[in-house]
Amino acid sequence: MMSGSPSLMRRLVANYRLFKAFLLAGVTLGIFLLAMFSLTPGPRLAHPQIVPLKPTDSLTKVVLKLRRARAVRSFWLALAYARALGLKRRIKPGVYAFVGNERIDQVFGHLIRGDSLAVTVVIPEGFTVWQIAERLERLGLVCADDFAKAAISGPVVRALHMEPTGAEGYLFPATYYFAPGVGGDEIILTMLARFYRILDRQVEEREFALGINTHQMVTLASIIEKEAKRPEEQPIIASVFYNRMRLGMPLQSDPTAEYDPQFVVRSAHEAVHTASAFNTYDFVGLPPGPIANPGLSAIKAVLYPAQTDYLYFVARSDGSHVFSRSFAEHRRAVAALRAVTSPARLGESSAPLFRGPQSTARHKPKKK
Repeated sequence: MMSGSPSLMRRLVANYRLFKAFLLAGVTLGIFLLAMFSLTPGPRLAHPQIVPLKPTDSLTKVVLKLRRARAVRSFWLALAYARALGLKRRIKPGVYAFVGNERIDQVFGHLIRGDSLAVTVVIPEGFTVWQIAERLERLGLVCADDFAKAAISGPVVRALHMEPTGAEGYLFPATYYFAPGVGGDEIILTMLARFYRILDRQVEEREFALGINTHQMVTLASIIEKEAKRPEEQPIIASVFYNRMRLGMPLQSDPTAEYDPQFVVRSAHEAVHTASAFNTYDFVGLPPGPIANPGLSAIKAVLYPAQTDYLYFVARSDGSHVFSRSFAEHRRAVAALRAVTSPARLGESSAPLFRGPQSTARHKPKKK
């Protein structure tokens, strides 16, 4: 028994060394295959493959989606690669598009950087909810009718107690990037969040100093946004409206008369003669809510108006305005502009031709 033990030990040692050699060879082969796999691009795909990744997706599910989209060559090797590098916590959710011919590090690089597929949406200053809805529909993101309804009376609006005028005025004009398949409520929340970021303590202090609340501020800013064609005139137009409200004069702003919360489109001539809650020819003060979504410059004009004694303004053909202190001065400005501008061209302006305290009828340009 004892004489055979050295031989047995030698065999055990030999087997152990053989096992280690095989194990080392296997690990080396695995590393080699993984390296070759990571350095070898996948096949070029005939059409882009869309891969949506959710925040709740496990690493296994992420890799499975990549394999189904043929973004990676092997599920198991891709999973091993991601686990070996600890990529799970670094992958960003989103909607990704893959066209193939990429190495595994490039594929996961997209997920780590968050190079998700996005639709660029540019919302100009002064767009209404309906105009935003139409633009989003043209880009294939939403149904315009559904978005408009959600923005006026949907669950987000109700949760934030924004009734009855809804999110009109609060969908901040900017450039946004949305993933395909994004919901209307998510778009509304994103735009609202952008708006509320500008409401810092300084804005609240200015509102308090002016004796207005945020809703009044946004409402007046929306009117200024629609009236002013030149940003440098916005503070002056703001001063006109402040002066008229202080004196108890109607704002008499054409854009307010033209605005319809049901998105009915009317000409300026018809609108000013149509009674509505927004037609500021018919009452003193602000309408019940914004008539568009103002940009930052219009908001600043409300918070920091120019100091003037103007009460009237009329538009030139180039979009600038002539400002007047009295109704008589205003009438002379209108007459002077008509002398050099065709009545039809003058009538196209959305700027109000305010009636003065002495006037008993709407003072509107007549189209010939």
